[in-house]
Amino acid sequence: MSMSSPRREEIVEAAYRYVLSAGLAGASLRPLAQAVGSSTGVLRFLFGSKDGVVAAVLERARADELELLATLPPEGDLVTVARGVWAWLSDYAHRGLLRLWVESYAASLQDEAGPWSGFAKATVEDWLDVFAAAQPASARRSAAGRAQRTAVLAVLRGAMLDLLATGDRVRTTRAVEAVLSSV
Repeated sequence: MSMSSPRREEIVEAAYRYVLSAGLAGASLRPLAQAVGSSTGVLRFLFGSKDGVVAAVLERARADELELLATLPPEGDLVTVARGVWAWLSDYAHRGLLRLWVESYAASLQDEAGPWSGFAKATVEDWLDVFAAAQPASARRSAAGRAQRTAVLAVLRGAMLDLLATGDRVRTTRAVEAVLSSV
């Protein structure tokens, strides 16, 4: 169910803020409704179910991701774009969103029918498209170019997971730079 209303948007924003701090794991409608100043009945009416709320929150998170993409140079070299992505990923202000991303990515791998359905695959494709746009046209179409952007994505994702686990921005940034300097 996807009806648009100011109240629905207000609840999505509140649920998004709540999920950024509390995560989605084990969240049920009752505590979520309480956290966003609503009732389970209103949430069911506006979103259909908990899955509907989760899907709306993931759409909201996607808006933050698209905001990042809008700040990247429309064309440039892969290393410059990767550095811009890493600067955003390693910014402490984005920890909640990144934890939500990791949780959603993992849930997507486990639950092919729920609100996370296709999330992991779509996010990989989104980022590969961003990195492809930063490559020369000839590299975009080549197997070597696909491998290069896949490697960059894998390094950034791995460093992000490590950073989330350890908080060690200096070490993870050095690792990213070591790899990017050889691209």
